[in-house]
Amino acid sequence: QINIIDTPGHVDFTVEVERALRVLDGAILVLCSVGGVQSQSITVDRQMKRYEIPRVAFINKLDRMGADPWKVLNQARAKLRHQSAAVQVPIGLEEEFEGLVDLVELKALKFEGGSGQEVVTSDVPSNMQDFVMDKRRELIEVVSEVDDQLAEAFLNDEPITANELKAAIRRATVARKFIPVYMGSAFKNKGVQPLLNGVLDYLPCPLEVENIALDQNKSEEKVSLSGTPAGPLVALAFKLEEGRFGQLTYLRIYEGVIRKGDFIQNVNTGKKIKVPRLVRMHSNEMEDIQEAHAGQIVAVFGVDCSSGDTFTDGSVKYTMTSMHVAEPVMSLAVNPISKDSGGQFSKALNRFQREDPTFRVGLDPESGQTIISGMGELHLDIYVERIRREYKVDAKVGKPRVNFRESITQRAEFDYLHKKQSGGQGQYGRVCGYIEPLPSDAEGKFEFDNMIIGQAIPSNFIPAIEKGFKEACNSGSLIGHPVENIRITLTDGASHQVDSSELAFKLAAIYAFRQCYTAAKPVILEPVMKVELKFPTEFQGTVTGDINKRKGIIVGNDQEGDDTVVVCHVPLNNMFGYSTALRSMTQ
Repeated sequence: QINIIDTPGHVDFTVEVERALRVLDGAILVLCSVGGVQSQSITVDRQMKRYEIPRVAFINKLDRMGADPWKVLNQARAKLRHQSAAVQVPIGLEEEFEGLVDLVELKALKFEGGSGQEVVTSDVPSNMQDFVMDKRRELIEVVSEVDDQLAEAFLNDEPITANELKAAIRRATVARKFIPVYMGSAFKNKGVQPLLNGVLDYLPCPLEVENIALDQNKSEEKVSLSGTPAGPLVALAFKLEEGRFGQLTYLRIYEGVIRKGDFIQNVNTGKKIKVPRLVRMHSNEMEDIQEAHAGQIVAVFGVDCSSGDTFTDGSVKYTMTSMHVAEPVMSLAVNPISKDSGGQFSKALNRFQREDPTFRVGLDPESGQTIISGMGELHLDIYVERIRREYKVDAKVGKPRVNFRESITQRAEFDYLHKKQSGGQGQYGRVCGYIEPLPSDAEGKFEFDNMIIGQAIPSNFIPAIEKGFKEACNSGSLIGHPVENIRITLTDGASHQVDSSELAFKLAAIYAFRQCYTAAKPVILEPVMKVELKFPTEFQGTVTGDINKRKGIIVGNDQEGDDTVVVCHVPLNNMFGYSTALRSMTQ
């Protein structure tokens, strides 16, 4: 039984690729015979290397104009540094693409019937004999570079049988030293069956892959899992989906057996739960099953957990290492249009956060906006659309507010008398002094000094004055943002023994600050971010030109392999939507 998971190719949904690679034992890298190795292929290849997954490659779309599998193979060797060789040769290309020649068995394969379901084998066409033998020799050469047994036979010029070659390719592929390359056209249903045979022939079965768990009882000591049904149950929840019957949790079973009605324990939360329903998924159809063994991927209903939790049968406390989750690159401010739909709105955001680890929700304490962050514009658009469709909440989306600050650049004097006469006790308070910018090495952002000598203002009113100045600093008169790096010094004042009160001095301080603020030549400060970019060197001109256009300052420039690493300082206000712009500049 083979479980196939197809992942989206778009970079916004990298988490789908990550979670699939985390639980699978092998992978097929699909390349386009016209486009070749694209930027996204490089990203996906990097992910496969991170999870140390044996893989085969498949060059698709051989029936398209301009198809050239050999160009793609050389690109994969150069750009992805693959140790790879073709195990098939196409018979004709573009419109004349008829079938394939299997280089291991030396047979020609043609695909007939309405959807290519009948594979017809025949001998290699006579006009292709030399080319086929040449490519077979190349295949043997590349494999023998990484497999000693085959190398001996190759160097002694012994004839190599199909079975010997198959065994050598399998050994090298499972050891992640070699990548066999298949070809075909999925649209015309040509080359699909040999690829599935290749999965059986060359990709590992669950017993051949070493899976490591961490034992929580022994301070996360590493334990190797056998992968057989005999051991205790260890399963990893890697994907959640909201189905018609509640939450559907996908599990990959690493060891042991899971049965319907069993009690399983969530190691991360310590809760025990009963398995109410166990299903085998096929696309969107479900088939109820009674039990499942190690190596299988199944789904359970009604189990409350988050993605990345480990389940056991309670006899061991193992957790599987979690998957790598990329940091969000794009943020939007969202808020529901109608006031009364706030409950549904937060329910939706909570659920999406549990489903998708790359989707984050936060609250900006200063502006009070709800900020959602994700892997790109498309990613966030889809979630806003789902809030509208599944929860019937209309949300307004905008650019997150950037938190500016204000500051002063020179010293200014203040002398203010606050006097208010009314029936009964009035208000009287006078404050004199100056404000000045703090030196750059100062500790805090706000300082208040009391330099009054004697009792011009009774000391019990001083805290009220400080409170008034602090309040006034919360919003400057330029753009209404907080004022930073300021020292306020009180030098003199006057009080009245009846009419002076805390409120009077607080108001005096607020008005005194407003009176002298413009004289201190205030300026606006904006947040500047340190940005590190890594991109293929060929796009260096475009990217650096764009940074200059965003008022950025480049502070560092390095080479790293085929990539350039640029470090720069860019104002945050000009960085909105940058990840999308960068993707379109660098493909």
